[in-house]
Amino acid sequence: LWDALGADLLVPFHYFGLADDVDLRGIRFSRGRYDLAQLDKIYTGNDARAAKVLTSVHNKITDPIQMRALGFCVSVDHARYMAEAFNAAGLPALALSGESHSDERREGLEKLRHGELTCLFAVDLFNEGLDIPMVDTVLMLRPTQSATIFLQQLGRGLRRSDDKAVLTVLDFVGLQNEQFRFDLKFRALTGLSRNQLERNVKSGFPFLPPGSQIVFDQVAQDIVLTNIRKQLKLTTKDLVVDVRQHKAPDVAVRDYSVGTYLREAERSLADIYASSARTFQGEKRAASWSSLVDWAFPAERGASDSEEDEALMRRISALTHVDDPDRLRAYRELLTAPSLPLEIETNLYAAMLFFSFWPSGTQGIRAGLEDLRARPQLISEVVDLLTYREQVTRSLPRALDGTLAATPLRSHAQFSREELLAGLGLGTLDTSTPGSIREGVKWLPSLQTDALLVTLKKSEADYSPTTMYRDYAINQHYFHWESQSTTSPESATGRRYATHAERGSNVALFVRRAKTGDIGTEPYTCLGTAQFESATGSRPMQIVWKLDRAMPIDLFLEAKAAA
Repeated sequence: LWDALGADLLVPFHYFGLADDVDLRGIRFSRGRYDLAQLDKIYTGNDARAAKVLTSVHNKITDPIQMRALGFCVSVDHARYMAEAFNAAGLPALALSGESHSDERREGLEKLRHGELTCLFAVDLFNEGLDIPMVDTVLMLRPTQSATIFLQQLGRGLRRSDDKAVLTVLDFVGLQNEQFRFDLKFRALTGLSRNQLERNVKSGFPFLPPGSQIVFDQVAQDIVLTNIRKQLKLTTKDLVVDVRQHKAPDVAVRDYSVGTYLREAERSLADIYASSARTFQGEKRAASWSSLVDWAFPAERGASDSEEDEALMRRISALTHVDDPDRLRAYRELLTAPSLPLEIETNLYAAMLFFSFWPSGTQGIRAGLEDLRARPQLISEVVDLLTYREQVTRSLPRALDGTLAATPLRSHAQFSREELLAGLGLGTLDTSTPGSIREGVKWLPSLQTDALLVTLKKSEADYSPTTMYRDYAINQHYFHWESQSTTSPESATGRRYATHAERGSNVALFVRRAKTGDIGTEPYTCLGTAQFESATGSRPMQIVWKLDRAMPIDLFLEAKAAA
């Protein structure tokens, strides 16, 4: 969505979250859905709520009689009731549903298109598969936590039209069942992590694409914030119960994968791997899918894990960001193939996987990977995790330019510090190990490459005054970066930066939003190779790099904000 908005392929949206004073806490809620019959009784015939909807329309829409709106309702009766309420208020409207004849639906759309109607109220009729670009207003009159349905409904109004400058979305928010989750749809809408979402709700979403805004009234903001905070503090007991409830009866426990659970429960990897350890009924174990399954289905539990098993299970979270097909395929092959390749000690993919589990490299790569391969429960979970990541990844990775094309690094893919340094030969082609490097720059002689590791949002708790560098995006093609405080244009390092193209060396840029993300240390996004554009100042130098590939729009918005 952000890419399409940034490329001007869709109209900007103005989303308003509005409290409707309806209490749904007593409504039956199961497997992510409310009981529709109970919702229908609350909404249909609710004159007070209908009046609030009409008031909001008049407050937020400049000329309601000119709007072209879709209203999404809970039932046929609810749609008919809302159409009657709008007609009585002088806003011509029609209710349509799957029960409506195709001619009636076609006629209704034509009337909306020609301004004879201001709103069509529907029941899951226009969620998808219909091109109606003239729609400039969406009324969300029923609660949904499904990110898919929410984006489908929103998408009905995002198509460009000659006389449409913006899509207005009115979402009516009530007190929800404690199991209801607002975070799902707002994370899908914004692309924010869970912690980022909480901060953005409080601060009014300051970093949206140009022209778009998300605004809550005070009551709605309190409801949404309380709900999101509860999801951030999900207890191990709650999670174990959730894992148990979402296993289908016909699925054996041994076949119940992390991906299946995350899709069925609409959870995220952070729900499972955000902590390094969990305690349940007095037992402390690594925060892993295996632990949750063992606790949820104790009768199926196998032998207890050893301390070494537990230590390695804690490192699985270091793979939760892997998002490019080549790396996913290579890791899976290294873990499940009948044997390891003969040249394993110089295999860069093998080094990346090895240092993900042993950052300091306490043993050889072959010995380490053979150790992993001998632990079936760990291998099963890692393979399940890699399969899930393969299914949900949104990155568009591309091999790097020049001599770095032969490395496993891909632009716009995410890498841990250990992975990216190992992918550039540290620990195999070059001496020292990835885990021993703490600086934000590293020169790798074997590949003639300067790796620049940038954290956009720096805190005084994590960075000293001399390392609070001013790093930010100028636009999607140019990045402002400050060197280390000891680097001058006359120094060997400064000269290498400025003349790297003539020398035949490379500069590779890696950027992350903050030091800590939803799952511990945040990975870096590889922006790929960059070319020296200009420099000013000394100790530190202020350098502008021209990227060989434009930044992804979502990271660009974060990097631009860092200015």
